[in-house]
Amino acid sequence: MPLSNLASLWLFPVTHHQAAIRVLRYLKRSPGRGLFFPQSSDLQLFGFNDADWGGCVDTRRSVSGYCFFIGQSLVSWKSKKQNTVSCSSAEAEYRALASATRELQWMCFLLHDLHQAPSRLPVLYCDNQSALHISANPVFHERTKHLDIDFHLVCEKLQAGVMRLLPISSHNQTAEVFTKAAGPRQFYECINKLGMVDIYQPLTCEGILEKQANTEATEDIT
Repeated sequence: MPLSNLASLWLFPVTHHQAAIRVLRYLKRSPGRGLFFPQSSDLQLFGFNDADWGGCVDTRRSVSGYCFFIGQSLVSWKSKKQNTVSCSSAEAEYRALASATRELQWMCFLLHDLHQAPSRLPVLYCDNQSALHISANPVFHERTKHLDIDFHLVCEKLQAGVMRLLPISSHNQTAEVFTKAAGPRQFYECINKLGMVDIYQPLTCEGILEKQANTEATEDIT
């Protein structure tokens, strides 16, 4: 076997090993980081969805990612490789949009069963203009025939008034952390938007732990 082929066989395992080491290093350095759920929160349901076109170096399948909030609380999130290879970024983004739409519909059903209807119409944010145009275009043209099921799913939910689909800039796309590797600054900005705090750093909890400690100290004095 040529040396070039041997090198390519070793490339992917090394890449995966390095990625796993980075994950373990992050977990080791963040033992107190987790989600914070405030007591008072609006019942507004909204979410973000994103996709990384051809992000898997092994199969060239894209990765879909979404996250949903009820008020300020993160309640659902997912990052998953798509089942088929997408021929364009628009296709990858639209498949991710359909996946997020299904999750939003399920959460609406769940809230309805709990007799906790959202205070306003649920909102889904997408940063891909092509996906937004496809969902808003009732004409099913040849370029989107292979997206038949996903196309009708998103359009049906929009026309039924189940949700609103709104554009958002890539800089403010919270779901991007579920689909792409990010630098330290962008990564921590995203997880802060997800509502993650570190219990060992009171200031990141908006002073919650400090206020609790001060309250306990005051009670002990009185």
